Order: sequence, then C-alpha cells, then structure tokens
Amino acid sequence: MSAIVKVLIADDQPLVRRGLALMLDPEPGFQVVAEAGDGAEALRLAHTHRPNVVIMDIRMPVLDGIAATERLSTELPDCRVLALSTFDMDEYVVDALRAGACGFLPKDISPEDLVAALHVVHEGEAILAPRLLTRLISTHVKAHAHRSRPSAPPDAEELTPREREVWRLIAGGLDNTEIAERLGVSGSTVKNHITGLFAKLRVRDRAQAVIAAYETGLVTAQRET
Repeated sequence: MSAIVKVLIADDQPLVRRGLALMLDPEPGFQVVAEAGDGAEALRLAHTHRPNVVIMDIRMPVLDGIAATERLSTELPDCRVLALSTFDMDEYVVDALRAGACGFLPKDISPEDLVAALHVVHEGEAILAPRLLTRLISTHVKAHAHRSRPSAPPDAEELTPREREVWRLIAGGLDNTEIAERLGVSGSTVKNHITGLFAKLRVRDRAQAVIAAYETGLVTAQRET
C-alpha cells in the first residue's frame, strides 16, 4: 500500500481552505493534517505535522506565501510547496517559484487536477503547464525589463553545448518527451542532461530553470501580438 501523502493547506480565506480540504477528503491517498490562515502559522504547523506537501496561498497576512515558501525550502527541504494564485498571470507566482515552490495552481482548480498535481509534486516533479509557465515568466520579464539583469547562475559557464540546448528547449515550454523528439535522443538521455543542468545551475526544478533562462538572457520574452 502506498504511503499517505500528508497535506497542509495555507490560505487566509476559511472557505478556500475548507473547499480544498473537501476536495481531498474522499481521496484515500491523502490526509489533510492541518490548515493555516497565514504564512507564520503555516510554518509553525509544518514543523509540527511534517506534511509532504503544503498548498500555499501567495497573499496572506503576517507572513506572505512567498516568504513562507522560502523559509520552508530552507527549514524543511523535504516538504514540497504548491503556490496558489487567483490569477494565472499573477506576477507574484514567479517570485514564489523562485522562492522554491514546485509550481502553481489556480484557486478554481478541479478536484481531479488537484489530486493529479499533488501526486506529481509528491513524486518530486514540478507541476507546471509548460507553455503557460513560459507565458507567465515572459510577461513578468517584460514588465520588469528596466531592472538590471542578474548575473549568470553559478557554474552556468560549465554547461555543455547539449545541456545549454536542453535548457533553451525547457525555457521554450517543451516537456521531456518533446525535447527527446527534437534532439533525436531517448527520454532517459534527456533526464540525464536535465540532472546535470540543474546541478550546474543550482536550481531545484524546471520552474527555476525557466526563470534563470529568461533572467540571464538565454531566451528573450516575445512580443505579444
């Protein structure tokens, strides 16, 4: 029997917390171990209950979801975070991904999609719609084009030509299967390249790799038509 996935729900709206909990209630593989109304409470309860996944609202009082996610990533690195956003194009989601969230979900997510997302995150993957993520980050980068460009991530210069190409394709919204087809290699080869790529960039997942690609100029935001 598979282990139960323990979930903590953090949102300042009680109705949202209850709604998400009710979505998971009939699922035998999940247990909602706690509900928090702000980021500080989420941190305290996470240390107490040690959830596998925290569903984290971004905008909360006392300590917002971005700051709480960053602290969770440091203090409880085995705990995965899914950021919640009312709007798909909310620029704060990018900050949450940079802080260590494994992806994001809209608050009106269906029960089926929520369960699927939690399974993916619990297994160690980022739950992202690649092309939606690319559009989100592209918009964020264009809106903040006046900011100085950060330096390249640590060890980025050590990337092999193939790792750099895989990085570019990830930033373009391709999943592993599409990358394998584009490069004419196996899926396992793509996974090996991604493992090396993430280690050299010192990023946790696909989301942070895409953000780094835009911020360092590997790819550029496209103009909307």
